[in-house]
Amino acid sequence: MRIGVIGAGQLGGTLATWCAESGHEVAVTSRHPDRLTDLVEHGEGHIRALTIPEAAAFGEVLFFAPNWESAREAIDLAHDAMAGKVVIDATNPARVSVPIEGAPGPGGLGSFAPGFPSALDVPAFVCVPDAPGTNRELGVPARSGFEELIGWAPDAHWVKAFNTISTDVLDRRRGHDPLLAEFVCTDQRDAREAACRIIQELGFAPFFAGGPEAARLTETGGPLQRREVDVQDAKDVLAEALATIH
Repeated sequence: MRIGVIGAGQLGGTLATWCAESGHEVAVTSRHPDRLTDLVEHGEGHIRALTIPEAAAFGEVLFFAPNWESAREAIDLAHDAMAGKVVIDATNPARVSVPIEGAPGPGGLGSFAPGFPSALDVPAFVCVPDAPGTNRELGVPARSGFEELIGWAPDAHWVKAFNTISTDVLDRRRGHDPLLAEFVCTDQRDAREAACRIIQELGFAPFFAGGPEAARLTETGGPLQRREVDVQDAKDVLAEALATIH
């Protein structure tokens, strides 16, 4: 598969490398693609550096991982080439938030239990209410950054993933039991399937968290942000997260 990675920071560069290691052809981009020499060389012929429009056109599936401040500019540059394609959004809006009282910090949440449901078997039971404004007590915005991106490029098939955990934790947990849950938010079936396939290839366990509105749970200030969750605990942790904002 050809994968375009828009944004070659720490997360984007890491995902590009892992995708190349999994056998995909990868195009990475940033404002200065000429500065990506080391990343390209590390890809052993499977990674190339292109401009944002070129990388968006190259990829059959796109990772969207620029700094939030650059997100609108990146979409404006890639907009036409994103139409009809699955775009995996790994960004986090820069929001001031209040820590959630009683929410556990990063850390293992149990041992591996075989037979967990795949992301495509989990029912869409999640429904986050569309309340106006922001819940100041919890610091959880009523509208996710993911929904803003969808509004900017509505013809793309958006899915949210890879935005809750730092790259050092992802690297430490990648491919090891107990598998790390990777929460997925989308209302697009093809985007959900593509993201789940890639998540599994990269050594994690996809877990469906709901539609675009559920991305509020995973982004800055949300109860799933920086939660290191073993997959067998993901359903309970998600239910707990929903309870904090109801």
